[in-house]
Amino acid sequence: MLYDIIIIGGGIVGLATGLKIKEQKPELKVAILEKENELAKHQTGNNSGVIHSGLYYKPGSLKATNCIEGYHQLIKFCEEENIPFEITGKVVVATRKEQIPILNGLFQRGLENGLEGTRHITLDELKTYEPYCAGVAAIHVPQTGIVDYKKVAIAIGEKFKKLGGEIFLGYKVIRTNSLKGSSVVETKKQHFDTKLIINCGGLYSDKVAQMNQEKELDVKIIPFRGEYYKLKKEREYLVKNLIYPVPDPNFPFLGVHFTRMMKGGVEAGPNAVLAFKREGYKRSDVNLRELSETLAWPGFQKVASKYWKTGFGEMYRSFSKAAFTKALQELIPDIQETDLVDGGAGVRAQACDRNGGLLDDFSIKENQYAINILNAPSPAATSSLSIGEAVSELALKRF
Repeated sequence: MLYDIIIIGGGIVGLATGLKIKEQKPELKVAILEKENELAKHQTGNNSGVIHSGLYYKPGSLKATNCIEGYHQLIKFCEEENIPFEITGKVVVATRKEQIPILNGLFQRGLENGLEGTRHITLDELKTYEPYCAGVAAIHVPQTGIVDYKKVAIAIGEKFKKLGGEIFLGYKVIRTNSLKGSSVVETKKQHFDTKLIINCGGLYSDKVAQMNQEKELDVKIIPFRGEYYKLKKEREYLVKNLIYPVPDPNFPFLGVHFTRMMKGGVEAGPNAVLAFKREGYKRSDVNLRELSETLAWPGFQKVASKYWKTGFGEMYRSFSKAAFTKALQELIPDIQETDLVDGGAGVRAQACDRNGGLLDDFSIKENQYAINILNAPSPAATSSLSIGEAVSELALKRF
């Protein structure tokens, strides 16, 4: 059967892309292929559930524009579909004086991105927002919130199907073949003929992209696992909403923080350690072929040589609960090791170029047969409906 568009990947970005296409061109025949037996199993289903405001991202970047637009679309979608969410606000806290200039830079960036109401707060005001938090300076960001993104993704999928879209679960793509303006997408169960492939493969987006490229890609997905602890129920009072540190501007991760979850409880984390398997949620998860590909990638070798001290610290925290606790105590001194119980983990698909650059912005690459989303880390979930709209516009130019 011939499809106009096949979307590979049933995470929130793939689902949102399908929905936006069907909303604009309901007559197009569109299907989403997902290798798992459920939607949103990986990055979408294992993130922190934060509705990001757009504070951190360079003004004018794809991250900034899509996060801010996506934020408003997400809120509207949740209201229309009766999906629970809360706009909680968050504090970003400098725990050392040398972090204050970076905090001030974040504040200016937030203003440039249109975050009205974001402001510096006194330490006394910090205590009104988060009574147990300590620091030397802080800002408050009122737009930040929390939601269960798996519920959002499933609702997007249901709306996509109501508009005539099809979703195939358990259909792992093994290869694509393209010729004369169309492609065959092969799975173990069925072949799909299509005029256009949209690759939303997340942790395997580079692998899918390579299937529709004539030359070798210049980026590779490097999987980084983020591990969380949870606060014991009787100690959840230590965190009212969301508490973030000042991030290291040279490292594309936000650092350990505290997040009240929409589904209940408080998460503490994550760290950021190299995963030995693309879907490696546990330290014991190893795929030797995938690991060897990571280690052999020239870009990763350059990243490792540049960030080895930071990487060692993250790895040490992975194996040492005491070290993890010490990092959390910078924000909440009252936290004790006994307050923490094992939480979950997520794996971030971080694109790395051949020269050792960790791609900071979203990356979308087109060719004759496909649109490949090659880098969509946080805040992709917040931005998903906006990213989906942008990708749908690229796709619909071809019809």
